[in-house]
Amino acid sequence: MLKKLSLLLAGALSLGSTVNAETITIATVNNGDMITMKELSSDFEKQNPDISLKWVTLEENILRQRVTTDVATKGGQYDVMTIGTYEVPIWSKQGWLEALNGLGESYDVDDLLPAIRSGLSVDNKLYAAPFYGESSMVMYRTDLMEKAGLKMPKAPTWEFIRTAAEAMTDKDAGVYGICLRGKAGWGENIALLTSMSNSFGARWFDENWKPQFDSDAWKATLEYYVDVMDKYGPPGASANGFNENLALFQTGKCGMWIDATVAGGFVTNQKDSEVADKVGFALAPDNGLGKRGNWLWAWTLAIPSSSKKSDAAMKFISWATSKEYASLVAEKKGWANVPPGTRASLYANPDYMNAAPFAQITLDSINSADPKNPTVDPVPYVGVQFVAIPEFQGIGTAVGQQFSAALTGRMTVDQALQSSQRLVERAMRKARYPK
Repeated sequence: MLKKLSLLLAGALSLGSTVNAETITIATVNNGDMITMKELSSDFEKQNPDISLKWVTLEENILRQRVTTDVATKGGQYDVMTIGTYEVPIWSKQGWLEALNGLGESYDVDDLLPAIRSGLSVDNKLYAAPFYGESSMVMYRTDLMEKAGLKMPKAPTWEFIRTAAEAMTDKDAGVYGICLRGKAGWGENIALLTSMSNSFGARWFDENWKPQFDSDAWKATLEYYVDVMDKYGPPGASANGFNENLALFQTGKCGMWIDATVAGGFVTNQKDSEVADKVGFALAPDNGLGKRGNWLWAWTLAIPSSSKKSDAAMKFISWATSKEYASLVAEKKGWANVPPGTRASLYANPDYMNAAPFAQITLDSINSADPKNPTVDPVPYVGVQFVAIPEFQGIGTAVGQQFSAALTGRMTVDQALQSSQRLVERAMRKARYPK
């Protein structure tokens, strides 16, 4: 009887500890590295039995809509938000984010890459911790490039990319020379096309905030994009974002893919990629004007000021973006699959550099991106693949819809640019720029 009573008491105590655990809700994007984070988070819960994790994993465009609405209305649905380099400085100035002052002595903030850390800091305070950082690069099939009789330069031009795309396309075999984002969204096709336009000499605004979509440089950018995708891209490209193009590349459908450097670990993963041993990497292309088409981004973890559980949220963020987490991923998944682009120590680690053939290209691309001087001609804004103003979410997605329509043939290039010019002029007048 006494033994039975002891078992019941132990069970009650165990149930009590579970019931009393503080639950934090984490909103994140359905990218591979975040899925790994969720998978490995049982390690965090073992270390912190008083904290329970609830996950909300969403497609990129949906995630942005949900967290923006929640943080702006102080809804308090989420305790940890996955947001990017665009949102952090804008939202922190609005008072929507907690400063990350409690990451712990062992966290080593000074190890964060300067290019990444600076975009997440305001007045020398860190408002989001980078989960992974990225630029963009060319990924290509080495076997198809060799078959075409071509050699990919380390620093290719857009003209070479066109030539290679034509030579590598074999539609009868289901192989398309080039895969590029077509899905409308300020963080989808506009991320690609804005960074691409920088290398063509285009810009969103002149120094007086006048939209520039009526420029020759923007016309050259969009004509190139529509032409190569029409001739050498996969069908239905207007529905393709990062994940869709990743799947196409991993299954051998793309000769080249220009996208986020974070994809390097996915396309060379023997478990997931059918072409893992046939992938090469190069810098994003240029047009000889002094700017490459590479962006700068970090997916980060931040705490909205509406959260009532900021201490627990801070513990989770410290764990998920730490050196120790990188070691955990290396142990469970291999060094090549560690979230890249955030810490100098990772790029000083020979185990990582030897395991990740894309590592040096990633680091060089991140370090060469210049958010404060992103274009050939001067601009009044900061940002490589975005314009760091609150209005950009709306106008970026609206312009993305026009460009997606040009890709499908529902609009001509000229019509898409004219429509973009009008809608951005209207939005900027309404927002009273210049301010």
